Amino acid sequence: MAQASSVYPPLEDRPAKETICLFDVDQTLTPARRAASPQMLQLLSALRHKCAIGYVGGSDLIKQQEQLGTPAINVTSLFDFCFAENGLTAFRLGQPLASASFIGWLGEDKYKQLVNFCLRYISEIDCPVKRGTFVEFRNGMINISPIGRNATVQERQDFNKFDEEHKIREKFVAALKEKFSDFGLTFSIGGQISFDVFPTGWDKTYCLQHLEHEKEISGVNYKTIHFFGDKTHKGGNDYEIYEDSRTIGHAVNAPEDTMKAVRELFAL
Repeated sequence: MAQASSVYPPLEDRPAKETICLFDVDQTLTPARRAASPQMLQLLSALRHKCAIGYVGGSDLIKQQEQLGTPAINVTSLFDFCFAENGLTAFRLGQPLASASFIGWLGEDKYKQLVNFCLRYISEIDCPVKRGTFVEFRNGMINISPIGRNATVQERQDFNKFDEEHKIREKFVAALKEKFSDFGLTFSIGGQISFDVFPTGWDKTYCLQHLEHEKEISGVNYKTIHFFGDKTHKGGNDYEIYEDSRTIGHAVNAPEDTMKAVRELFAL
């Protein structure tokens, strides 16, 4: 996978040029918040010779660089399309596309109301441990974590099991929906320890508009969009794009499932 984008055929010359594969990151390309395996990266490289590939994740580009790139290789060179924060920060063939701002859309006053409520709510949650970074501000959204994003891998796994039993995030989201019903926000649970908050319509389907614009750039019309993700249930952060009429959804539970599905679909 450690190849420069120039070694791949141009988008319009790929054998399946009207097909693109889009991947969620955590539990689809990588274990949650950990690095992709060499085997996964090799498979993606082989796939990129057949069709366009991209990822769409809720996290910011820095975290995706940590998981998918290397100190010497920029993640934006390893995929044709990189959609951080659901595509609100986007790259095509290593070049940035137009971005959108959550704080600009919501406004400072409403943002403070939202964050203050979240911090008060988190202060009253009783969970096994609490760490740091409970509210992470991103360009196109905020990410809320009851345990804190500084939790270790083991602490994340322990909280995920605790959350499955006690529905901490589900109850938190329900409280936010009730309190801020007039803010026009969507609350989307993803990963092991957190959920995203963003304007309605800024879910992962937001990235599809960038793909639709491709026919104006290279003449390629993506008629077949395969999407692979793990949080495809209602309320999960892959649900909207998985169910969208423009995509063919593939539900997976781990990177191994993704690799198996890709190999079967593309005879790799």
